[in-house]
Amino acid sequence: MKPIPEPIINFLRSQSFVIVSSIDPNGFPHSSCKDIVKIEPQGKIYLIDVYQGLTIKNILLNPQVSISAVDEHKFMGFCLKGKAGMLEDKINQEMIKAWEDKITSRLAKRLLRNLTQDQGQRHHPEASLPHPKQLILLEVEEILDLAQHHLKKHAL
Repeated sequence: MKPIPEPIINFLRSQSFVIVSSIDPNGFPHSSCKDIVKIEPQGKIYLIDVYQGLTIKNILLNPQVSISAVDEHKFMGFCLKGKAGMLEDKINQEMIKAWEDKITSRLAKRLLRNLTQDQGQRHHPEASLPHPKQLILLEVEEILDLAQHHLKKHAL
């Protein structure tokens, strides 16, 4: 496992969600959005899966995955690669609360953006997400900085 530097942990915590990429049985990438509910500095990232769909099936066949997060405004991002596994029956109240807080924050931001831009929507996907069903644990083996070296404004 590779330790995750504190600035990257803070960056990941500030993201609404991350993109998880797994490999399907035919060798093609599959990407899906997931929420991080816990990060351990020694290199463990816990993600909530609410659908139990292709991502879980792919991880069971091939545990090699990556998670990616970008901030377009700051022109920075990271890709963390490693092995993932499913933690059945390991979702505790702390993780449920972290997930609910993220969903509430996303919903509030969307509502505020709609009000300030006068673009109301009747449908808010976060409000109808199913209850978390599965916990994914990623043990980080590699961290890639996605910003081009000559454009970096931060130092890790």
